[in-house]
Amino acid sequence: MLDIAAGLVALIMGWACVAAGASESESRPAPRVVVEVEEEVYSYQEAQNGAGPMWSFGSSCIARIGDQVFISGLQRLPGAIPLNNVRWQLYRRGDRGWELAAQGEGRTREPCPVCCFQDGSLFLSDNPTLSGPDEASGPARPTLLRFDAANPTAPPEVILPEWEGEPPFTEHSYRSFAADAERRELILFQNIGYTHAEWAFRDNSGKWSAHGKLVWPWGAGYPQPQPVRVCYPTVALRDRHVYFCGVSDIVEPYPEWRAFKRELTGRDWDYDFRRLFFTWSDDITTGRFHEWVEVSSRDATCGWIFPCDLWVAPDGAVHLLWTERALDERLRERFFPGELQRQALMYAVLRDGAVVVKRALHEAVEGRSDEIPGRGRFHVTEDGRLFVIWYAGGRDAAGRRVSENRVIEILPDGTQTQAAVVPLAAPFDSFYTAGWRNGSPPSHVVDLYGTRPGEDGKLWYARIRIE
Repeated sequence: MLDIAAGLVALIMGWACVAAGASESESRPAPRVVVEVEEEVYSYQEAQNGAGPMWSFGSSCIARIGDQVFISGLQRLPGAIPLNNVRWQLYRRGDRGWELAAQGEGRTREPCPVCCFQDGSLFLSDNPTLSGPDEASGPARPTLLRFDAANPTAPPEVILPEWEGEPPFTEHSYRSFAADAERRELILFQNIGYTHAEWAFRDNSGKWSAHGKLVWPWGAGYPQPQPVRVCYPTVALRDRHVYFCGVSDIVEPYPEWRAFKRELTGRDWDYDFRRLFFTWSDDITTGRFHEWVEVSSRDATCGWIFPCDLWVAPDGAVHLLWTERALDERLRERFFPGELQRQALMYAVLRDGAVVVKRALHEAVEGRSDEIPGRGRFHVTEDGRLFVIWYAGGRDAAGRRVSENRVIEILPDGTQTQAAVVPLAAPFDSFYTAGWRNGSPPSHVVDLYGTRPGEDGKLWYARIRIE
């Protein structure tokens, strides 16, 4: 950890960059972007099991290996009952467009993220149920499938991760899958209830050489102290360093708010997504992680936070991206009168666990702006430039509807450029990218896979070039 003096210097320098970014971004030209491809991949029937094709947002379901692009999709199984009523499908973009290369034989609940190495290895993380067809839920067996990118229709190699003991996995995996493509190594996290995540590390010899438990932070300040389950994380693996950033996901911990929500919804439960936590390991083979760092919180006003992405710069700085909402407006009149709603796409830089930069890249403030930021992703080019792409919706200052994807570049001095609008025929309101965390190569090409507003049941692909 930084000592106190170094931490203060870093904090001052970071916030100097924030001030510079706010004042200078208007003078920095927007990136130039060109849409090269925009097409439908497949159609999907809602499974009504709580997990759609975009549910694994912290990982990715699209990967690039050389000139080939692969997408892991979902298909609802006719006659199967929720929760395990879908199977994975693997699509490849070929000369005739998108083709179905393979599909699962078992049943599962959630989308299956993918990782890749540039030697042609494509890994799909499956979580097939072990329960019977008449059982709504039950045990599951985490499984990796390795495909050959040169022949993805061939039967995949089945790889079973090795864990510490025999964890009771279920269809609610909340799993995270990440790759270090240069070292050809993988890490897989999968949640166990409300106490911890199990993890397994596969080294470059193909052995599961380390595994263990990541125990959740302790919520000592709640009326009833408890573990704070961390979900929907963005996870990265680089040189056997592991970086993990996720959001709190527990039943509403404050009795007054829980009782009020019960009056509104008629349910005895409601989950909080209000605290953003980060931890890391300097060497995953040791099994040790640093103490949890709380990067941001909207706990005081019953707000909302959701992780978007994570990038580790060559100098070791950790860049984080997430969205925030200041408060739950249903509770405002009784609990937070006078508080303004704020919705933001947030950005932070951490060094040795200390937050040295933290600012909004795009913010909508009640009474001032109704252009609301949605989910976003980092994108890194071959020459190490860092971009952010996100969705913006709502209305502009003139009252016109806004629904578009935007791109900015974050410059080495901490400032940012003006935003460019991505000239898509229709925007992506939720999307994955083929990024460095899942082994896809840095590139001036951005591969998107996701959904469009108002087009339920259709999944789309776009290829965008940053010029």
